[in-house]
Amino acid sequence: MASSAGDPLLSGEAGDGRRRFVPSTIRLKTSVWSELGGAVGDLGTYIPIVLALSLASHIDLGTTLIFTALYNFATGLLFGIPMPVQPMKSIAAVALSSAHLTIPQIMSAGLAVAAILLFLGVTGLMTTLYRLLPLPVVRGVQLSQGLSFAFTAVKYIRYVQDFSRSSSASTSVPRPLLGLDGLVLALAALLFIILATGSGDDEDVNRDGTSRRRRSCSRVPAALIVFALGLVLCFVRDPSILQDLRFGPAPLGLVKITWDDFKIGFWEGAVPQLPLSVLNSVIAVCKLSSDLFPERAELSPARVSVSVGLMNFVGCWFGAMPCCHGAGGLAGQYRFGGRSGASVVFLAIGKLALGLVFGNSFVTILGQFPIGILGVMLLFSGIELAMASRDMGSKEESFVMLVCAGVSLTGSSAALGFISGIVLYLLLRLRDLEWDIRGLLGRWAAGRRQSTNEANEDGAADA
Repeated sequence: MASSAGDPLLSGEAGDGRRRFVPSTIRLKTSVWSELGGAVGDLGTYIPIVLALSLASHIDLGTTLIFTALYNFATGLLFGIPMPVQPMKSIAAVALSSAHLTIPQIMSAGLAVAAILLFLGVTGLMTTLYRLLPLPVVRGVQLSQGLSFAFTAVKYIRYVQDFSRSSSASTSVPRPLLGLDGLVLALAALLFIILATGSGDDEDVNRDGTSRRRRSCSRVPAALIVFALGLVLCFVRDPSILQDLRFGPAPLGLVKITWDDFKIGFWEGAVPQLPLSVLNSVIAVCKLSSDLFPERAELSPARVSVSVGLMNFVGCWFGAMPCCHGAGGLAGQYRFGGRSGASVVFLAIGKLALGLVFGNSFVTILGQFPIGILGVMLLFSGIELAMASRDMGSKEESFVMLVCAGVSLTGSSAALGFISGIVLYLLLRLRDLEWDIRGLLGRWAAGRRQSTNEANEDGAADA
């Protein structure tokens, strides 16, 4: 564990006195710097989608920042881990595609998903589903999401992006080698994070099979330093953005949703989003949390599902981007040092300050953020999530996991990969059952033949 000797919040009598007034869920597990590093670990996913929706779909960035800050506060206090708050990616993808959903339709899609997840959580059906799903299928979904993040990250690093059209609109134009958003800058950030944090493991294994404990996270808040550098470069790249900043939050107002908006939002946005929300935002998050925090009680799928539902029932009516939790965000925040709810509370403070001070005008700053740096941060999040699948104990489990992941990636559909994984898993179980029955029948027949032979031998002896 990172030493807490120099952290007044973690040591000394003064620190102990303060801890009495801090809820246990947001008490620091490592150091302030580690938790701050984890706070920005998910921004490689968050910023591109928020920026794209603000530029192309005219979602108010200030409103989204304020409401996602409130979500972060609530989830940090409720769950006690760096629970992420991410955009609903399928809804965002549809909104930015040729369908180009309007704001009422986007909010309708978020409300529809929220209602279904709230129902599944309150009734306990989500917990039942979580317990019934085979682990290799869950790992397949995690692996596909992690690799998808990594592929997107490499595109961010290698090619010029245009977020005014899509959250991952890679062009065919290679990123210039030099410059304030060049390939050299991205590679330098990548090397710095590797040197500062290594592979991110908490535990290493010696050659004799025994384990030796390593520091849970680096003393150097690598992600925070890289993100701060990106913010500074925003103003260096275009000093005129200072003139476009406007102080004060945007006024809140209810979004007017018609029945036609709801129908379009449900079929175009909610239907493709729902499988991803169930699998990645609830089930994969709960499983990953038990992997990353084995000392904690397992997250309740019902509570996570209800959390997503309540968040969107509050924010979507005011035009905040539909949000959910995500295994990739949790992996990213953990990878960069987040170990408690304090990590997302720090993030909430930053979002709330930006939303209240700059409102929607903050989009001018994000528009100049070096995309190569975002790609580097997203790459580590994807790798951390994909590595959760390394615990498959047999070739059969690995087979199911890889087929599930391959179909998900090829078809760009977590639902399709999930169905393929379930079907394959059941077929393999049926095949094993068939062999078990054949073996049982074979042993029964052999026993019958042996009994018959013994009876014949006894009869011959009596004669």
